[in-house]
Amino acid sequence: MDFHIGPATSEDIDALVALLFALFSIEQDFVPDEVAQRRGLALLLAYPLQGRIFVARHTQQGVVGMVSAQLVSSTAIGERSAWIEDMVVHEDFRGQGIGKALLAHVSEWAKENRVGRLQLLADADNESALGFYDQLGWQPTRLFAWKKIVL
Repeated sequence: MDFHIGPATSEDIDALVALLFALFSIEQDFVPDEVAQRRGLALLLAYPLQGRIFVARHTQQGVVGMVSAQLVSSTAIGERSAWIEDMVVHEDFRGQGIGKALLAHVSEWAKENRVGRLQLLADADNESALGFYDQLGWQPTRLFAWKKIVL
């Protein structure tokens, strides 16, 4: 597989929106919304001290995967923690090690930036994603995610 991992740029937003459309189309808690996704991506790119977006670039196809990490302060571990907000690989490129490479890259970024823990949410019905994270050594928690829309 001929790809490399690196930081996303504003020129990648169209490709990232397409990846998020695919992701949010299979997650029960989200609905694809191009305007919202563009706004969220622009915020992440504008404030790199709050988080990062990394992309997998195929030499011919361009952006084929992405992972975003957003920093928070954890009182549980007394260190910074990062939420993996978005993790998706284009369906034509799954099973080729891209997702594993994206998570390895974001893990290295976390270590270099003294982030003590990575955490993520996965749709409870997305068996392939759950198996993928399990295979890579991610551990499920006993916590449930809750949300409240305030805007």
